[in-house]
Amino acid sequence: MVRVGLSVERLVAAAADLADEVGFDHVSLSALARRFGVKDASLYSHVRNLQELRTRVALLAGGEMIDRIAADVAGRAGKDALRAFAGAYRAYALAHPGRYAATQIRVDPALAADSPAMRRTAEITYGMLRGYGLAEPDLTDAVRLLRSTFHGYCALEATGGFHAARDVQASWDKAVDALHTALTHWPRETPGTHETRGTHETRGALEAPEEGPRS
Repeated sequence: MVRVGLSVERLVAAAADLADEVGFDHVSLSALARRFGVKDASLYSHVRNLQELRTRVALLAGGEMIDRIAADVAGRAGKDALRAFAGAYRAYALAHPGRYAATQIRVDPALAADSPAMRRTAEITYGMLRGYGLAEPDLTDAVRLLRSTFHGYCALEATGGFHAARDVQASWDKAVDALHTALTHWPRETPGTHETRGTHETRGALEAPEEGPRS
């Protein structure tokens, strides 16, 4: 019997909040049930298992993240768009560490394909990069460069990994400037030189890897 007051949406939102508080890896059905003051079994009327809950949190967070990025990128192009994209990405990752961690998990590609947020992520990300005149396979390579830079920087910053006296924001701004230079002078590759994927796959605000399903 479905408990009055509980819904998939409420459970997923609460799980996302819990992830920000205690870390995504520490989110469990038991912890979520305690938050609502119910028994674990009550949750199974809404989610099949922990994996489904984690997937739903990932899709929720991905949607939130791309909404913020889209709002900041709107009406911008070139370096201004890249700066806005990068800034929104970093702001979300630092403000919502648990949600951000959720965007990095593997999700069945069929679920990602059916997700409006994931489709929007692809449209905005690749649209921004096409502003630099890039086409496949260079688009995929550029997405990987951006994702590696953004994720690596945010992960190090979140864990206090930068110890030098240099201001962290100044270094971030310089990194984004360097990415703009790289994209502007991209070493273009002739299409067909290497095997490429037929469709764009996205995860979080950027790209999903080829090895196995992911959001």
